[in-house]
Amino acid sequence: MRKVLVAVLLLIGFLGYANVTSCWIQDAASSGSRIWLLCQQGALLASDDGGGNWREVKLPVEVKMRAVELLPDGRGVAVGDGGTVLLSEDGGRTWERVPVPAREHLTAIHFVGQRGWIAGWGGTILHSADGGRTWVRQLTPVPYSLEAVYFVDERHGWAVGWTGAILRTTDGGETWEPVRSPLASWSLSAVYFRDPNEGWAAGFGGQILHTTDGGRTWEAQTSPVRDWLTSIQFDRAGRGWITTSNGFLVSEDGGRTWRQERLEQPVFLSRLIEVGGSLWAIGPFGVMRQEPTTMAWQNVELRATGPGADRAVATS
Repeated sequence: MRKVLVAVLLLIGFLGYANVTSCWIQDAASSGSRIWLLCQQGALLASDDGGGNWREVKLPVEVKMRAVELLPDGRGVAVGDGGTVLLSEDGGRTWERVPVPAREHLTAIHFVGQRGWIAGWGGTILHSADGGRTWVRQLTPVPYSLEAVYFVDERHGWAVGWTGAILRTTDGGETWEPVRSPLASWSLSAVYFRDPNEGWAAGFGGQILHTTDGGRTWEAQTSPVRDWLTSIQFDRAGRGWITTSNGFLVSEDGGRTWRQERLEQPVFLSRLIEVGGSLWAIGPFGVMRQEPTTMAWQNVELRATGPGADRAVATS
């Protein structure tokens, strides 16, 4: 517990050095050696060397930012409140606002190649076919806020959100089909598919739903917690991971059963991403990294570049 508390204090010290009054890490993205950590207050912590060094980038907004995506060519898209969509075409160094047909708060973003989808409040889904330069609105059959969107390829996608809302598409979002499962008793905040047929959704109250028919039907899986489940990912060894408010759920049998892996101190993990050959877990106060060949997680040091960088060190 002491190690985690010291880590949090060090992180706060780093953010003060970087001239960010406060930074709650809201989301993260990676591609190759690039890693981005999105501060909800309108800043980006960016690394071009796999997390060895970090720089701060101010975003040209004054709204809460909620999600970020990084494409393999270095282009990036960040989204936030009031229909805010920002585009970078130079590896995150500069950003410009992109007009979109939405004013709702935007909560999640996912790309497959140059095709991207944004989800948001009020059942909003936006789609881009050109790497985020332009966006069109896709019609959805629900008024509920959507919290996560995931595509396994350019045609098969899913979105989940409040009141157990589940949407599925098999045509890239030209049409979205509502799936009403009586098992989705709470709001859903995460969705992940390994292929067009098998996937998982999770959310409030520790609920975990599993499908093997592309999301047409869902079954409830036994959950060892009643926490808020926030993100789902599988590592390269085939283990499944779900982030919770005080640690992880892990599956070593392909996602059929789940057990709890607690941390000493609750760190409110909210996002899992793949970086190189390992997973990273993101929370508002910092970052943890999985050892590629084991199930151990270690704190990630955030080291600033520029003058004084030798003393601007933080761990999560």
